[in-house]
Amino acid sequence: MNKYLIAVVGATAIGKTTLSIQLAKHLNTEIISCDSRQFYKEMEIGTAVPNKEELNAVKHHFIQNRSIFDDYSVGDFEKDAIKKLEELFKKHNVVVLVGGSGLYANAVIDGLDYFPEVSPDIRKQLNHQLQQNGITALQEQLKKLDIESYQTIEIANPQRLIRALEICIGTGKTYASFKNKNKHPRNFKTIKIGLTAPREIMYQRINQRVDIMMQQGLLEEAKKLHPHKDLNALQTVGYKELFSYFENEFTLDFAIEEIKKNTRRFAKRQVTWNKKDTDIHWFNFDENTAEIIKKITELLHFE
Repeated sequence: MNKYLIAVVGATAIGKTTLSIQLAKHLNTEIISCDSRQFYKEMEIGTAVPNKEELNAVKHHFIQNRSIFDDYSVGDFEKDAIKKLEELFKKHNVVVLVGGSGLYANAVIDGLDYFPEVSPDIRKQLNHQLQQNGITALQEQLKKLDIESYQTIEIANPQRLIRALEICIGTGKTYASFKNKNKHPRNFKTIKIGLTAPREIMYQRINQRVDIMMQQGLLEEAKKLHPHKDLNALQTVGYKELFSYFENEFTLDFAIEEIKKNTRRFAKRQVTWNKKDTDIHWFNFDENTAEIIKKITELLHFE
């Protein structure tokens, strides 16, 4: 347990990449990315992949290492990331983890919950119900079967809702009963660092980032990906809105405004997710980086 994983968390566009690179340079270590969309090499601009200068400054892992045509789950990432950490901890006492995907970060830090396999027919039936009756009927069904999950999961997210319901129906037990059980112990300590900003500044930074993405060629990138729009990797803010533009459902200006709006909503969910975690050491996004690094290094205690 004499090894540390420093996890840098926070909403999209808040400055995690810059801080993580400065931190990794100071500690002479490497970075593991847990951004679940930056894994895909075809999605460079729309996922705000670190630029070449940033990637050259510090060795990064799990950036553009997969294809959108690959099936790659959070469980796959957990296995790959832990294997990579074992390798990195042979030469470094500290490794930096960074990314906005809270589920993927938690998979590395705490391990995933174990859920038994259930018949895929249940999911098909639930998806059919969703299309026929809408999301409210499924929410009411979960409320009857598993009130704890109804109160704690993101029930506005159809995927999360259906996942909870299929476990309830397939096992006869609540989804909540399988949570936080049988997790694998880690042989490293974790220090969580969070960046925060007033909401108006966070939203301003998001709007600015979307404008920069458009200048960098996001429209052309999305156009190349449009034929594959049904792939899971492309169910992502920044692409879905432009696909609607290509299909004449949106004007281009409206699509861009939708990207900004949906990214702001995503950032709000990230803030809500992180607020639940009392282990995070918070810093203002504009705090002096050298001061942040000084405070973080004071948290490291090697025997």
